[in-house]
Amino acid sequence: MTALFSLLPDAVGTIDVDSKQAILAQLADRFSSVYGLDPVMVLERIEEREKLGSTGFGRGVAIPHARLPDISRPVAAFFRLESPVAFDAADGMPVDMVFGLLSPEQAGAAHLHALAAISRMMRDEQMHAALGEAPGAEALYGLLANSIDRDAA
Repeated sequence: MTALFSLLPDAVGTIDVDSKQAILAQLADRFSSVYGLDPVMVLERIEEREKLGSTGFGRGVAIPHARLPDISRPVAAFFRLESPVAFDAADGMPVDMVFGLLSPEQAGAAHLHALAAISRMMRDEQMHAALGEAPGAEALYGLLANSIDRDAA
């Protein structure tokens, strides 16, 4: 079985932002530079989804996501924030980890399965702690890639 989504090393990093809007803009830029997607469309789609309800699901984690035309499989990006940012999360807590997901427009079940896998990974106490303590982007990517590969096995 293959992974539910692609996560490339360059799509993982630490950023210093001060607002939800800045997070979403950085996410759109990262999806653009790493996966060759239109940053304006990515930002529009993610913002449309946020208007339906915050993707901040609690415990300091947000999973902004959207569906796009012109992509063939789900792709992801991950940011650890230098300092927590208010994100209108379900538990009212600011977020310090953001896992972005973009899926093909027609990927109903695949999108939901990928979201569920990310949600499970981010709810795992050991994973959450390890991501918080990882020294940099390379270590963050290693943790995430290992977990994604394990999930696909």
